[in-house]
Amino acid sequence: MEFTEIAPAADCACPGCAARRRTDGPPGHPGHPERGRHRRRTARAARRAAALLAAAGTVIGGASSALAESAPWPGGGTSASDSPDAPEAAAAPDTPQGEAAGLFGAALLGPHPRSTPATSRSAILDRAQSWVDQQVPYSMSGFWSDGYRQDCSGFVSMAWGLGSSQTTWTLPDFADRIAKNDLQPGDALIFNDPDHPQGGSHIALFAGWADSSRTTYLAFEQTRPNTRKRSTPYAYWSHADGYLPYRYRGLSGSSDSFPGADKFGPGARNEYVGRLGQLLVGRGGGRFYAEGPDDSWDDADHRATEAFQLAQGWTGTEADGYPGKDTWDYLTHHRGSDIPPA
Repeated sequence: MEFTEIAPAADCACPGCAARRRTDGPPGHPGHPERGRHRRRTARAARRAAALLAAAGTVIGGASSALAESAPWPGGGTSASDSPDAPEAAAAPDTPQGEAAGLFGAALLGPHPRSTPATSRSAILDRAQSWVDQQVPYSMSGFWSDGYRQDCSGFVSMAWGLGSSQTTWTLPDFADRIAKNDLQPGDALIFNDPDHPQGGSHIALFAGWADSSRTTYLAFEQTRPNTRKRSTPYAYWSHADGYLPYRYRGLSGSSDSFPGADKFGPGARNEYVGRLGQLLVGRGGGRFYAEGPDDSWDDADHRATEAFQLAQGWTGTEADGYPGKDTWDYLTHHRGSDIPPA
């Protein structure tokens, strides 16, 4: 930063200027009172100008980013995640989140409550699917008809059945850290960015492995333009190393114990059927499901189960397409051989 020197008037009567004139020196001198005040004013103005320039740079940079995001993608939409033809690898989250709040934005008094209402994995996935079906639009300030905030953390708060909309920073208080190999449908993957706590953080619901190598999974997430369910590389499109798996503490029962043969077969509809389908997809059975497994037993579940049993070398009643204790144990503990390609 350069400072411009302004000389005092030629007829200035201060002692310094009078002495300077007697020696034919220049009219300005370091001891002149007006000059000193001028230098202080100039320094203050320079500091203000520097601050304004920095702020302007931030605004201009942000505006440039906003303009870049608003530029149309070849396939339509205004960002990578909006465009159906955009490269999937570029689909980074664009999901700033609001503050923790009660239903419909009611204020939370004191520390946020940490109660964990009981729920099941199937109920979590059903609630998540309901927002996909309704195509709930993304909003960090809006609240959907069920009272939950329409951002990524509000979506998971809704799916887990919490009585409030939490944030990516507070949702871990309702869950336990787990390992990647322990992930099951209804668990969550959370990324918190301390440098960008609102706009940089994100959370997605895990809905099951999409391949036997466990490099791709089905994710429910709230992102622009609306709630979606899609195949996602583990752990996410960006910041993959920063995502941590969590399990909601309010889950009722354990899906690792065999629930009984009566839970499977024609007419069965329950969370164990959905769990079976997800496990089979993770072991190579995805080709049997045209639209992905759900909680209703159908022929895809039967054929995928039979294919898994045959892959273990089982025959006869041990490969009848209906899960027993051994089939369930092999699937839940990732034992045995995967289903071979068609």
